[in-house]
Order: sequence, then C-alpha cells, then structure tokens
Amino acid sequence: MSIRDWPAAERPREKLLAQGAASLTDAELLAIFLRTGVAGRSAVDLARQLLAEFGSLRALLQADLADFSQHLGLGPAKYAQLQAVLEMARRHLAERLRRDSALESPQAVRDYLKALLRHEPHEVFGCLFLDAKHRVLAFEALFHGSIDSASVYPRQVVKRALAHNAAALILTHNHPSGVAEPSQADRVLTQRLKDALALVDVRVLDHFIVGDGEPLSMAELGWM
Repeated sequence: MSIRDWPAAERPREKLLAQGAASLTDAELLAIFLRTGVAGRSAVDLARQLLAEFGSLRALLQADLADFSQHLGLGPAKYAQLQAVLEMARRHLAERLRRDSALESPQAVRDYLKALLRHEPHEVFGCLFLDAKHRVLAFEALFHGSIDSASVYPRQVVKRALAHNAAALILTHNHPSGVAEPSQADRVLTQRLKDALALVDVRVLDHFIVGDGEPLSMAELGWM
C-alpha cells in the first residue's frame, strides 16, 4: 500500500506538521528525507530496511559516500543532500550559540559540541573561544588523534586564543568509545592548559567531553 493510501494521521509528513518532528520515529524521519520508496516498498518500509542494514540512524548519518551509496535507494545525490542537511543543522546551532553568553546557554554549548564531535571516529581536541562577555568568537579543532597531555601543546592553544583576542575559552574533546567519563589524563591536561592560559589572562571556563549521551562538563563535576 502506498503512503498516500494511509490515514492522514499516520503519514510521516502530515504527522510531523500536526505533532512536531519529535513525535516521529527514526524510520518516519528518514522516510521524509527519502521522499519516495522503491518498487514494492514504501518510503517508510525502505527507511526501516536501511536502519536495519546500517544498525542505527546515527550510523547511517555517519557513513561515508562509498558505504552510503551501496544501499538500495541511496546514492551520491542523496548523500549530498544529507551532508547539506547536517551542515545546516551545525550552522543553526552555531548561530544560536553566538547570540547569547555561553555561560547562560549551557545546553546550547552541549548541543553545538555534540553536533561537531560526536560523529568523529578519532579523538579531536578543540576550543570554543569567547569574548569578555562569554559570547562565542569561534570554534577550532586544534589536535587530532590520541588526545593526552603529551599530544596537546599548550603553546598552540595560547597562540590561537591570542589570535582570536579571546578573554576566555571552553575546552572540548570527544571519546570515540562513547563513554564520556573523564580520565586522570583529561584532568592533568585541563590543569596544564589552565596554567598556561592564565599567564596571558585567558580564563578556562569548562572542559566538555563528548560521548554518546550528553557532553560531560568537568566544571559541573567541580574539577575546574
């Protein structure tokens, strides 16, 4: 049966308009993105099949072009559309964050950092540079690979803070394992950076660790 023959309340697009996007399942959201199904399968049926093949919506969103294009109903055109949607979402979060003080919008900070780093397959260390009113000036990913106190250079962080004329910053890095629990190395690194940045009067407000759930704030744990 075609989706057009479903009751209006069960059609993904109509359901979204009536109840909001949060009311839809992963398959229903993906079906709206796909727009059409294939022979013998509605868009929702195809979406369910794709989610089963990839294992999750997140895995589908993170797939590279080669893997993405191997699946029924997908290809370079859909991949380009998906990457555009993801980038629009990241830019929307960035604009939302720039309007307010980072300290007054902790959830906006979490949402932005999660959108930037949660999908990364390797560890990435970055900084959110802030002005004197704690508004966002810029975000930079500064180091890639295995992040520890030996692979993050305080001199480079200080250099970029001065380049942005930042008064404060928020440190962040991801744990590709998905577990956001800070390690002892994370605590040592944070203190080294705090000490180095204090020499140029730049405050370190927080260090967020991004995993599968909500990013963890070291400041909220009392470790700053």
